[in-house]
Amino acid sequence: MVEFPKVGNLAPAFSLIADDGSRVSLKSFKGKNHVVLYFYPRAMTPGCTNQACGIRDSYSKFKRQGVVVLGVSPDSVSRLEKFKEKEKLNFKLLSDEDHAIAEKYGAWGLKRNYGKEYMGILRSTFIIGKDGKLKHVFSKVNTKTHDADVLAWLKEHLL
Repeated sequence: MVEFPKVGNLAPAFSLIADDGSRVSLKSFKGKNHVVLYFYPRAMTPGCTNQACGIRDSYSKFKRQGVVVLGVSPDSVSRLEKFKEKEKLNFKLLSDEDHAIAEKYGAWGLKRNYGKEYMGILRSTFIIGKDGKLKHVFSKVNTKTHDADVLAWLKEHLL
């Protein structure tokens, strides 16, 4: 069974390459921004595109609240770059090709689809406070309402 990090603990540190080739580290946001870190299975697939485009369309609301959104998948940087360009995404996508960060967050595990079992990304979202501590985990994500669900939680609990 997958175990997510515990709410209240420091969020697992990470430093990953973004779609634009820059390196993004969690520590760079400490004291400045809340972070919405969401894990998704694969760029340019229907559910992941719905989810990313919802965030794109709501990004100004996140930004006004001082919240940074980062999407993480096991895709290559070049695939993320294509996805970002194709969908005109306005937030960073991070490449976790060896899924080491997904594993730290409990977002890598056994999946079942059409009778087959395989290891992959478990779609999940983590809210990390300005203090670097984990504030909330969305272990079940609806790709169509993800942005609204996260914004509602932020408004009620953090902002």
